[in-house]
Amino acid sequence: MPTEPHIQPTHVLDQPPILCIVGPTGAGKTQIAMSLAEHAQSIGLTIEIISMDSALVYRGLDIGSAKPSKAEQSLVPHHLIDILEPTESYSAARFAHDAQRLCTEIRARGNIPIIVGGTMLYWRAWAYGLSALPPANPDIRAHLDAQGKSVGWPAMHAELTKVDPITAARLQPNDSQRVQRALEVYEITGQAMSTFLRDAPSEDGREGSAIPEWINLVSLEPSDRARLHQNVEIRFDAMLQSGFIDEVKTLRANTNLHADLPAIRSVGYRQVWEYLSGEIDLEQMRYKSLAATRQLGKRQLTWLRAIAGRKTFDPFNSDELKAALEHCKQSLIK
Repeated sequence: MPTEPHIQPTHVLDQPPILCIVGPTGAGKTQIAMSLAEHAQSIGLTIEIISMDSALVYRGLDIGSAKPSKAEQSLVPHHLIDILEPTESYSAARFAHDAQRLCTEIRARGNIPIIVGGTMLYWRAWAYGLSALPPANPDIRAHLDAQGKSVGWPAMHAELTKVDPITAARLQPNDSQRVQRALEVYEITGQAMSTFLRDAPSEDGREGSAIPEWINLVSLEPSDRARLHQNVEIRFDAMLQSGFIDEVKTLRANTNLHADLPAIRSVGYRQVWEYLSGEIDLEQMRYKSLAATRQLGKRQLTWLRAIAGRKTFDPFNSDELKAALEHCKQSLIK
């Protein structure tokens, strides 16, 4: 039975912790990373940025992914950008392996690796490792879905209690997604999910898990949600002005691409694809893109706020933004 590999992060305790800058979309992660790189150069150090973003890995997804410009990439070495065609897929497990390898290689040449991005599933895989849970089984999942709709998810939760009381105890009876996943794992393997997770972090890797000592996690968390949404709106309109729709038209010219690919399901790309397919009009496309971006930011903040020990800064507060940059600067010389 194929499973996700269990990844044990490689780290060197006699070196400074690896700086990881995270936050919701639109919080200013790239800007602070570039400022930090400029400072590093002024004191004779070289930063190399490892992108932790599920859209930036794809060639041709430039405008809508807010990919660092060619000028920015020429000033600071960037990794895990433009490494795949949009017909391919990338996984959290692969990111963890790639990030570990790159951190080792960057340090070996005397430079400083920094992880920058907001794909929190990648963060979980890199920081905590992935347990050996089996991949989803569409047939079993469809069967459980039908059963759940028939008898109700509290009844399904009661069934889970019989085969995996430990997992059932931490799930709400109406949490259909997680109850289904736990039952699916049991049906596939004959073992309780709690058995797989006994020696690993929580399944989603975020529920109060302490940050590993080899990571310095800086989280940009805006207190003014309305301003964050406004920034996202301004940025999306700028993308449209910069040719985002034409970019997706170019992607659609590739007959190997379709709406179900991970690249095309990226926020913004999915909605523009629907617009070009005639499924929605221009106004609906903009509205749905902004709504999807806000939902992404909300999910990112939910992940972040449950990580114990992260260092938080409000990027919309000038004093806190200055403090965040100063903290990052200090991490370069420790």
